[in-house]
Amino acid sequence: MNRLWSRVGIRSASVGLLVLGVIGGVYLGQGREVQARSAGTQLAVQADTDEMQLLKDRHNQHAAVRAYQREAEGEAASKAATEAKAAAGKARTLEKKAIERKAAEEAAKKAADEKKAAESGGSGSTVEYTGDIPSSCDEFSGNRATGCALMLEAGFKISQFSCLNKLWKKESGWNHRASNPSSGAYGIPQALPGNKMGTVASDWKTNPATQIKWGLGYIEGRYNTPCNAWAHSQDTGWY
Repeated sequence: MNRLWSRVGIRSASVGLLVLGVIGGVYLGQGREVQARSAGTQLAVQADTDEMQLLKDRHNQHAAVRAYQREAEGEAASKAATEAKAAAGKARTLEKKAIERKAAEEAAKKAADEKKAAESGGSGSTVEYTGDIPSSCDEFSGNRATGCALMLEAGFKISQFSCLNKLWKKESGWNHRASNPSSGAYGIPQALPGNKMGTVASDWKTNPATQIKWGLGYIEGRYNTPCNAWAHSQDTGWY
């Protein structure tokens, strides 16, 4: 009986150990599965963390690039503004110099003209005509007769009409409708522009007397006499 119970006890113990082993294996398997799951979760979390860090890094890089671009654009705009300001200043300087140079050239030309006029009789002296002198205005007709009469009325001597006759014959042929298409000069005295003669009367386009009065006033103010004006025209080609 003792041996029988011993065998039963051994078998029971073996069965118990086997059950315990199975249970332990189950728990061990479950533990490993939990550990595996935990490791996978940690890997997933690490991957998410790495991805978030990568996104942050890219965002920071893009922000840095945008900041650099804005800075570069600001510097470019500032440089462009500085260059534009410098160019404008240079243009104003060149324009000022051009105006000054033109004024100096005009002053020199005027001085040269006055010197030449003085050498040939000048506006302060009278160049007497040495050719044939008309005895009266009756020798002329048309616009010439009107010009002669108005010249005497303006206080010039009859001897001056020979110069005036040649001057305006050269300029317009005494045609009160004479027009220079290239320069715009108009009328018997070839006023430039023609509407200057409007200071005498509004009919300056059609009335020879208006044109002659203006022309005589211009000659007296600039050359003193018709013969001085004629002498200047001979020297320069204009009066």
